[in-house]
Order: sequence, then structure tokens, then C-alpha cells
Amino acid sequence: MLATIVSENRSKIHSITTDTIVAVSTPPGMGGIGIVRLSGPEARRIADRIFTPSSSSNHWASHTLRHGYIVDPLSRQRLDEVLVSWMKAPQTYTREDIVEINCHGGHVPLQQILKLCLGEGASIADPGEFTKRAFLNGRIDLSQAEAVADMICAQTEAAASVAIAQLSGRLSDEIKALRQELLGILAHLEASLDFPEEELELHSGQSICIA
Repeated sequence: MLATIVSENRSKIHSITTDTIVAVSTPPGMGGIGIVRLSGPEARRIADRIFTPSSSSNHWASHTLRHGYIVDPLSRQRLDEVLVSWMKAPQTYTREDIVEINCHGGHVPLQQILKLCLGEGASIADPGEFTKRAFLNGRIDLSQAEAVADMICAQTEAAASVAIAQLSGRLSDEIKALRQELLGILAHLEASLDFPEEELELHSGQSICIA
């Protein structure tokens, strides 16, 4: 029942999250590299509007980097020299089309690129929305989504090790195994109640403890 409810809620929420989101994915401050990330059906179109590759080739393979420039589509002014990757759904973090723009990590270029993306129809992403979409689209479960936050906030190697184990699905696998075992016991109990004349017994090795 719970799995059905989660699946239905995913479908309902997904139906209203078909817009393309954008955010600066690197911490604020000066740095050598900053990343602006887009996710959604319009990500590739927006990138095509503001990115001019340095090579004359029009071929853009998924999961590859292209060198070029961010150019204001109205003024035609070059804003930054960048590396851009386009990742085609569903082999992405959110299972949507993703574009990542690797620019210089200062405040000005990041905000200029963000502004261009918003001007081309993207919506600013809420905190954690990329991971939220990864969950809604079935790429990760709730325990893995929590592990993403734990990994980001980890202050020690031990904490990072626990987070990466949870992110890889170790906790999820244990929960799934327990769930299957409980469902088996529940099915046997329901059969015992529905057909008492059969005098069904639990299989060998099965027991029920009531606290």
C-alpha cells in the first residue's frame, strides 16, 4: 500500500515539475571554476541559445565537454570562456536532460550566466530541488536522498564513509529485504485468518514477536 501511495504521489508531483530549473551549483565566493546547472526538457535549447562553441562542428554528443563562450543572445557580447556538458536523459542525476556550464568562479560571470538562463525561460531551483527530482523520477530513494545531504555535510572520513555506503544503496537493500520478509509473514497471517480450517502454520524458521 505504501509503495502504491509513494508511486502515485511521484506521478502527481512529476506532472507539475516539467519546467526547466537552473542554479549555481558551487559555493559562493571567488574560485577558479564555478558551475551553473540546468535540468529539464528545455536545458539543451537554452544552452544552444547562450553557448557558442569554439569549433565549427554542430555535433554535440551526450556526456562530453565542449569548449566555447557564453554569449548574450541579444547584444552578442561574450561574457565568459567556458566548458559546457550536455547530458541526455535518463542517464543523468535527475533523469532529465542536464546541462552544466563550467565557467570562471567569480560572482559576476556566474550571475550573468544565471541571468541569461532565467531570461531564456528557466526557473530558479529551490534548495535541494535537483535531488528532489532525482527522487521523484525514481533514480534514488529517500534514504539515498538523505545520504546526499550527509555526504555534503560530512566533516570526517568516517561520516563520509557512512554517507557513501548509504548513497550506494546499502541501507535501502537491507530495508527492502526486511520489507519482503514482513510481506511474506503478513501474507501467511492473512491466509491463516481467511482460511482457518486449513490450520496453516508459519514456515520453518519463521516466528512473530509482539512487543
